[in-house]
Amino acid sequence: MIRVLLVEDQTLVRQGLRSMLALSGDLHVIAEAEDGLQALHLVPEHRPDVMLLDYRMPHLDGLGVLRGLKALGALPPTLILTTFDDDDLLIEGAQAGARGYLLKDVSLEVLLQAVRTVAGGGRWLQPVTPSRVRGPDAATPPGEAIALTSREQEVLRLMAGGYSNREIAGLITTTEGTIKSYVSNILSKLGVRDRTRAVLKALEYRLI
Repeated sequence: MIRVLLVEDQTLVRQGLRSMLALSGDLHVIAEAEDGLQALHLVPEHRPDVMLLDYRMPHLDGLGVLRGLKALGALPPTLILTTFDDDDLLIEGAQAGARGYLLKDVSLEVLLQAVRTVAGGGRWLQPVTPSRVRGPDAATPPGEAIALTSREQEVLRLMAGGYSNREIAGLITTTEGTIKSYVSNILSKLGVRDRTRAVLKALEYRLI
């Protein structure tokens, strides 16, 4: 049984999610929070397998919850719930420790699959419009055609974590110039023009 904690300030949305999860047979809602401050108390108490976290909430938003629980060492695998298809939100959430995100109009099938994937240690990114990730003039290679080296994958994961080139160089014991070269290669292979789109596309194709 996968134990889920819901964090959502809208009662109807929260009830709807609970009802959908109850249809699964293997997902069980163990607690519910109406705002971010409640979540900070309930998560360490219940230790859920997965947290479904609303991004826009009173008192403390989803980003604050992620950062607060991460600081406490109590952050469970988390899916951000949002009504906004927002690139910056995705990047901020990933940097704060979220394992993925879902739009609130998600189907039952996708919701259950996402929760199970994250509970199993994976990541979940609801499909992003390709033109928004790559830009209008970029190439569109399929995910399996993107061949990153193990070091490039490591650098890309650290990029997704919000680390600068200098910080990445220190973490993997190399020079900042070498990291700039890796980043340039990553952008070229992914067919994007900046770090944000590189991380988005890597998440889309499950490269990190």
